[in-house]
Amino acid sequence: MKSQNPTSEVPQAGETEPSKPQGSYVKYAMRNMVRKRGTSLKHFVLTTLGLLGILIGLSYLTR
Repeated sequence: MKSQNPTSEVPQAGETEPSKPQGSYVKYAMRNMVRKRGTSLKHFVLTTLGLLGILIGLSYLTR
């Protein structure tokens, strides 16, 4: 039989919630990416095109 802990996670009437730990950087970054979907897609496309350009340029120079 489990004993009830008086300091349970559910706050009692008149009490405030215990302080929550700060969120991680990844959590905030993912939330920001969802909010600004168009900007994230534009940056992804630009990065992909840039990397492809560099790889194709290097392959052309070293042929």
